Amino acid sequence: MFDLIKRPSTLLILFLSTVAMTFAFQWIAGQWGLVFLDSISSPEQAKELVNGYSAEQIQVHIWTTAVLDVLYPLAYGSFFAGIAMASFRHFGFFLALPSFLVIPVDITEGLIQIYGLTGNLDLLDWKAILTPLKFGLFFFGFAVAVIAGLRWLFFQVKSRLA
Repeated sequence: MFDLIKRPSTLLILFLSTVAMTFAFQWIAGQWGLVFLDSISSPEQAKELVNGYSAEQIQVHIWTTAVLDVLYPLAYGSFFAGIAMASFRHFGFFLALPSFLVIPVDITEGLIQIYGLTGNLDLLDWKAILTPLKFGLFFFGFAVAVIAGLRWLFFQVKSRLA
């Protein structure tokens, strides 16, 4: 599996999938006037938001979370992990660990949100832990990917100037 996500073709597919899903989230939010629960770590704010949703918004949010928000962490987490492992041979796996860990954390957060959207609002209390953890793991993986990209760019320019 590790060799597969390091391949340039796989990384391109994961990158394009991540970008496409990012835009899909924005489009869905705009079409149905949604603020997705994923961005909120405060259980009280999440419960307030759910209580303010219409029945249609709840259904759209549930379906978006059950489909798109399961695929999304698989795409961005694998992309960040693949970039780390492809760019940093000796310690890439260790730099990729947060990107692998963000996948189950994000999916768990999504399941909690689905239960919250179906009326089990007390489960949204877990967002106080899961959402900041998800964002911390995500931003670490993103930072590693940016550094890897800058490092690759540096070596490309250096080799052309040599």
